[in-house]
Amino acid sequence: MTTMKAVIKVRPEYGAVFAEAPLPKVGPHDVLVKVQAASICGTDLHIYQWDDWAAHRIKTPQIMGHELAGEVIEVGREVSQIRVGDYVTAETHIPCGRCFQCKTGRPEICRNLKILGVDTDGSFAEYIAMPELDAWKNSPRLSPEVAAIQEPLGNAIDTVLAEDVAGKTCAIIGCGPVGLLAVAVAHACGATTLVATDVNEFRLDLARKMGATHALNPAETDVVKEVLDLTHGDGVDVMCEMSGNARALHQGLAMMTPGGRASLLGLYKEPPSLDLNNEVIMRGIRVFGVTGRTMFGTWFKAARFLESGQVDPRPIITHRFPMREFDKAMDLMASGNSGKVVLLPDGAGA
Repeated sequence: MTTMKAVIKVRPEYGAVFAEAPLPKVGPHDVLVKVQAASICGTDLHIYQWDDWAAHRIKTPQIMGHELAGEVIEVGREVSQIRVGDYVTAETHIPCGRCFQCKTGRPEICRNLKILGVDTDGSFAEYIAMPELDAWKNSPRLSPEVAAIQEPLGNAIDTVLAEDVAGKTCAIIGCGPVGLLAVAVAHACGATTLVATDVNEFRLDLARKMGATHALNPAETDVVKEVLDLTHGDGVDVMCEMSGNARALHQGLAMMTPGGRASLLGLYKEPPSLDLNNEVIMRGIRVFGVTGRTMFGTWFKAARFLESGQVDPRPIITHRFPMREFDKAMDLMASGNSGKVVLLPDGAGA
């Protein structure tokens, strides 16, 4: 076998194709994984739609995707910890191992960082080659579609748990898949009043299922007033901004109690304009910028949340498509009327 089927960004334009691609070559420190499930991330949608970020970052042709679970079928000659037959998923940070950040225990913010499926060929394929460093061994009790979303679950964990949330009031701004996972994590970790906001009613309903005590639509109500009323005028202790929407960011800051904590994960198409004096500094707001998971402390937390059942992401996985129907999957993601969408290689069932 020398070829496989894959979703390929062939040209720098909207869309992609499902076509034959060469079977990935396995370097001395790489493993070859037979993909059993690959989930779609918002980053994949940006690449598919070919927005400004994608146009400046992605080099075509390239296989799309970075969230996956599958079985190792080949290992490079220098691989020492992973074996053929291991059931793995991918930590998508590929650090250089040489810079200051890597050498001081922060490889996830490596100065020369590459991202699987962004700077390399990805997981929307029958097979993927990736560094042994990035292969995380899964519990056999996790289904491939659940194992595949541990990467975004890690993002949610580090956003919510930048500081403790037990017994605290919390707002999750934006109920895309990672926002919904953040609701589940905050609920599992003891947040009391847990408010989720989004303009999409489908996703607000999912937020309720994941543990939100209140789900508010800013297109229909004054969410700042509602949150202040719910917290007896105090505002929430914790605000997690997941939407990447500037108006939502302002609303999130306005609904916080002075001295509260803001964790920012959403990425903005245009730099938002903030009144730092009055929105942040004079109110003593602690701001955490979250770029992704830590390597690998967050992975242990994600695995334990899932294996214990304290976080059950299955209600968030709302749709499954054969990989060849990726266009339908991308259109659904763009509509907002979905949670996590999973692609299954041909023969895996959907």
